[in-house]
Amino acid sequence: MALRQILLNGDPALRMKCRPVDEIDDKIRRLLADMAETMYHTGNGGGLAANQVGVLRRCVVVDMGKGLLKLINPRIVKTSGAQQVVEGCLSFPGVWGELMRPRKVVVEAQNENGETVTVTGEGDLAKCLCHELDHLDGVLFVDKVKRYL
Repeated sequence: MALRQILLNGDPALRMKCRPVDEIDDKIRRLLADMAETMYHTGNGGGLAANQVGVLRRCVVVDMGKGLLKLINPRIVKTSGAQQVVEGCLSFPGVWGELMRPRKVVVEAQNENGETVTVTGEGDLAKCLCHELDHLDGVLFVDKVKRYL
């Protein structure tokens, strides 16, 4: 595992749509492990998308305190409710804003073994999943902020 550099606001890769992963191999597993180590090293990150470390593939890692999720080709299949949230982003140090997110989301993805998994997130986990999956489409939380804090 290795720490990767997190790209910051203004880097064009943050606005690019990530490509699907066709084959889950050791290179993808290494990317996910590096992303997790990088996220944990920040001390305040709950998730990280591959394009935040310069890799345009549909991979995210998330840990909101209940264990690490490594998701490949994730997609939201269902949302319900709404919640006003405060978000920041590792690519936007020191920037915080209020925005709306679904209260509950259901995400389908593959794990690092290629198995299909379903993750249901509510509250903060729903917020984080939406944030990270937005990254994969080049959408940033600042695009949705209603008010900066």
